[in-house]
Amino acid sequence: MSPADGPGPADPAEYDGRSIPAHAREETWRARDGHAIRRIDWPQSGPARGALLFAPGRADFYEKHLPVLHGWHAAGWHVTSIDWRGQALSGRLGADATTGHADDFAPWIADFEAFWNDWRASVPGPHVAVGHSMGGHLVLRALAEQRVRPQAAVLVAPMLGLNPGWAPSALLHPLGRVIAGMRGTRTPAWKWQRGPLPLSNMRMQILTHDEVRFQDEDWWYEQRPELPLGPPSWGWIVAALASIRSLEKAGQLERVDLPVLLLGSTADRLVSWRAIRRAAARLPRVELVTFGEEARHEILRESLPVRVRALNAIAEFLDRTAPVQP
Repeated sequence: MSPADGPGPADPAEYDGRSIPAHAREETWRARDGHAIRRIDWPQSGPARGALLFAPGRADFYEKHLPVLHGWHAAGWHVTSIDWRGQALSGRLGADATTGHADDFAPWIADFEAFWNDWRASVPGPHVAVGHSMGGHLVLRALAEQRVRPQAAVLVAPMLGLNPGWAPSALLHPLGRVIAGMRGTRTPAWKWQRGPLPLSNMRMQILTHDEVRFQDEDWWYEQRPELPLGPPSWGWIVAALASIRSLEKAGQLERVDLPVLLLGSTADRLVSWRAIRRAAARLPRVELVTFGEEARHEILRESLPVRVRALNAIAEFLDRTAPVQP
């Protein structure tokens, strides 16, 4: 099913995240090597408050995040989001349609840099980057490598370390390489079979307390069956740990001299809270918003009080660091 075959627009006043908004455009952008990357652009009908590029997480797709994208659009932002190559409707990199594979994170950084440059030239600023989970990691790495320079960046539960958080990446990385060598780099790290997502299942216990937001994901899977991506490959795990270690090198994060807002939860069971806290201590112009047991990994898809606090913190941060241009 192509994006054009999906659900129709909804009345903005009644928007529930289960349709492509009337004025949003789903299109394809070509990476420098010709790979097709799916994107969504949600422009303003008049002057925009600025332009916001949202980078989703591993196995993510922008449909899951439409409610929060809608909120930013309602606040006046031109909103854009992309699928990373190899997931959602931007193809696959593994040996099958369900395993999330990567040999290296470098192609994603190259894609992000190229897309950012094209996008930035096409929409008026201020330009800000918002990344969730793996997307937060990739945005931060692009900043540290000075590949992109937004006015400000927001990183939500960024993947700066893998759980268990007490195990350093310097230990996990060589261990992952040994396992990948034994099992094969394209082998999925665990078994997975797509099916209905019961509210009590372990995945919800990891991602969010909000049942409606959790069910949105399964709803979109039914509408667009090509979206689901299963577990990562062992190659992805090795590549992720290598990329994490690159950010841990002395001097890397210290080079990021633009305003960065970090949001993380001490109860996150997917990414390491300890790593987020360590990064906050190293970034020169950082602000850290901390959640506890009330928030699981998907902070922007959490229960209403968590979402309100997170979105208010983001709005206030961007008002100060990426104000409307005269």
